[in-house]
Amino acid sequence: MVTAFVMIKANTGEADRLKESIDAIAGVQSVHIVAGDVDLIAKAQVETPAEVKEIAATRIQAVDGVEDTQTYIAMD
Repeated sequence: MVTAFVMIKANTGEADRLKESIDAIAGVQSVHIVAGDVDLIAKAQVETPAEVKEIAATRIQAVDGVEDTQTYIAMD
């Protein structure tokens, strides 16, 4: 099992809508609106690193209102 955290920068005022859209993506376990340099953090749990790429680079970045993402794969 691969666990990854995706940091998401959103367009102004889009965090609530993005949270719902991202939470509906298969493999995403949870999404939180946060304060700081990013607007949301999504946790994904999937079988392979390729699935992490599919979620972060293809599905999350395709959601209208997402400006940027950074993905971190857990090592433990």
